[in-house]
Amino acid sequence: MNQVPENYTRKQTLVNAERFITPELKEYEHKVLGAEEKIKELELKLFWEIRDKVADEFETIQKTAQTIAQLDALLSLANLALENNYVKPKMTDGEEINIKNGRHPVIENIQTNESYVPNDGNFNHTDHQLILLTGPNMSGKSSYLRQTALIILLAQIGSYVPCESASISVTDRIFTRVGASDNLIRGQSTFMVEMQEAANILNNATNKSFIVLDELGRGTSTFDGVSIAWAIVEYIYKNIKAKTLFATHYHELIEMVEKLDKAKNYSVSVKETDTGIIFLRKMIPGGIDRSYGIEVAKLAGLPKALTDRAYNILDELENELHISNGNNKNSESVMVSIVEQSDENSITNELDKIDLNNLTPIEALAKLKELKDKQTKK
Repeated sequence: MNQVPENYTRKQTLVNAERFITPELKEYEHKVLGAEEKIKELELKLFWEIRDKVADEFETIQKTAQTIAQLDALLSLANLALENNYVKPKMTDGEEINIKNGRHPVIENIQTNESYVPNDGNFNHTDHQLILLTGPNMSGKSSYLRQTALIILLAQIGSYVPCESASISVTDRIFTRVGASDNLIRGQSTFMVEMQEAANILNNATNKSFIVLDELGRGTSTFDGVSIAWAIVEYIYKNIKAKTLFATHYHELIEMVEKLDKAKNYSVSVKETDTGIIFLRKMIPGGIDRSYGIEVAKLAGLPKALTDRAYNILDELENELHISNGNNKNSESVMVSIVEQSDENSITNELDKIDLNNLTPIEALAKLKELKDKQTKK
């Protein structure tokens, strides 16, 4: 203890030691322990000062932010137009929409395996008020619907558009019914959501609107779906009179549209080859009565045995329905007939596989009973 400096103050006594502190250390300890609290007080004070200054300049800051946002949006549209060869559309107060060699602004930039095929779009209230678009799956119908709506939308907001030239009438709203979705939490099926979206269009569209409909009426039976789609086409054509682009696989609508003076049938061209089909992605006048669904299923990788069987069923359905036109048969009886024929073919195939030379009498009787049981169950 005699060796402890005079300015050292005992702080703590331990078993084999003593702890001391100096006035300088005490002062430093106080600074360290109080620093965090002082930092928080200083930060809060600075925040209040900044808040008050910002509040004083609130209107100026808001106007500046809005100007920067508008400049950013316009600069983005300008860069997009410059980089992708967009053109300035001609906006009119008339009724016509004429798009030459229009392109999809997104797909053309992400498509790498093939070049994007441009297409024209012409709508008016004289002979192209409504266009019914038919064609194979995967041929580009939905892309064409979306690109037409996007070009009209871009023109309305003052942007250049992806096409060779465009003359577009002022459009009050663009209505779309595309894709498939449900709302199961509210107890709404895919078909119910589809009908609600269709109802919204029919109740709000005007003759200055542009309507895009893709595969309407798919979520119910074939006859119900065709009937609803047919009635909606007629309602839009006669009551709303909006310019409309309607893609469908209901080929029954083609004949109906041909009877409407201001409506036209268009289709997506396809080339059939010995190895399958080639999608040409070009819209041409006239409807097409085939959807090439089985060919698309083959491209998707379904087993060959399955697609071969699908071709057989398709041939049988078409033949049976053709024959039934004069015999008052409905589609249900035709399906039953095909199923029964399928069962008979199955039994015939089993008989063909039996090797009679290597079959004992007992095994033959057992096989006969098995086939008999199958026939009885059928």
